[in-house]
Amino acid sequence: MKKILKSYIESIQPYEPGKPIDEAKRELGLQEIIKLASNENPLGVSPLVKERIIENIDTFNRYPDGGCWRLKKKLSQQLGVDSDEIIFGNGSNEIIEFIAKGFIEPGDEVISSQYAFLVYPLLTKVCDGRYIEVAAKEYAYDLSAIAERITKKTKVVFLANPNNPTGTYFNNKDFDAFLAKVPDNVIVCLDEAYVDFVDATDYPDGLDYYQRGNVVVLRTFSKASGLAGFRIGYGLATKELICYFNKIRQPFNVNAVAQCAAEAVLDDSPFINKTKYIVRGGKRFLYKAFDVYGLEYIKSQTNFILVNIKKDSRDIFNKCLQRGVVVRDMKAYGFDTYIRITVGLPQENEKLVSILEELL
Repeated sequence: MKKILKSYIESIQPYEPGKPIDEAKRELGLQEIIKLASNENPLGVSPLVKERIIENIDTFNRYPDGGCWRLKKKLSQQLGVDSDEIIFGNGSNEIIEFIAKGFIEPGDEVISSQYAFLVYPLLTKVCDGRYIEVAAKEYAYDLSAIAERITKKTKVVFLANPNNPTGTYFNNKDFDAFLAKVPDNVIVCLDEAYVDFVDATDYPDGLDYYQRGNVVVLRTFSKASGLAGFRIGYGLATKELICYFNKIRQPFNVNAVAQCAAEAVLDDSPFINKTKYIVRGGKRFLYKAFDVYGLEYIKSQTNFILVNIKKDSRDIFNKCLQRGVVVRDMKAYGFDTYIRITVGLPQENEKLVSILEELL
């Protein structure tokens, strides 16, 4: 196979997802496992989503709406955008793939930050592009330094705001200054997967930027909306860019159940508000606990916290797992003594804290 495989594919390290709960239970002989590793919604699925899926269960033998027209219309009304400025994907990750396939050619440069989402370099390498990682500044994107690295070979800049896994964000003043330095022929991907959890008043809302012509805004139903397992996200861009992405998009790329669920959760604002309330309270609780134990952490604009446990993160991950709690080991990001903790329900947060107290 190596003789016929594209040579640059061999060097790619696949993205490593968290361990499934059922598999972890089986391996460790545990009856219950709390998963605080993948930034999912701790409340589960919206009750309205469950109702709508049951109501439509007899329609799922048919192919889905290839253009997501009903969902697109509902979302466009909620956001106040034109439906032709929206594209849906199998998670917002698929929109990242559209950008990579549509714009990155062999040898093209792609720029992002240290501690950025691991999918950005992965897809760059899949397209045989050159990925440039700019050093972070206090764990956050250094937009000025990123702008300075743009050359004639640069095709795409990936910016996650807020960022995973650090939970940091950049403000509207810095983003405006950055965009003023970016040439029109460079695509700026503004990844807003965690936008629903942002409390900062100076946050640059992607809705104010997607019409610039070279900006693509990504959002997802996987986090606050509780639909991670359904795999659905969307992108906002000019009609011209959306038209290009539709040429790349596979037919029926978003399944019918996911479309049904997304339509339902758009009607369930109380569920979203409750999720935000739980996350805010959980962060306050965890911050206080970390302060008591003298642990360094990064204040987060997301539903997770990156914390320095001052011990080998893989070892702490394994010991937490043995005690029935899954956290995320951050060695893949260069954080050898950090774990990422998704904010859970109050009792889940309490169990995690009791385990860390025992281990640390």
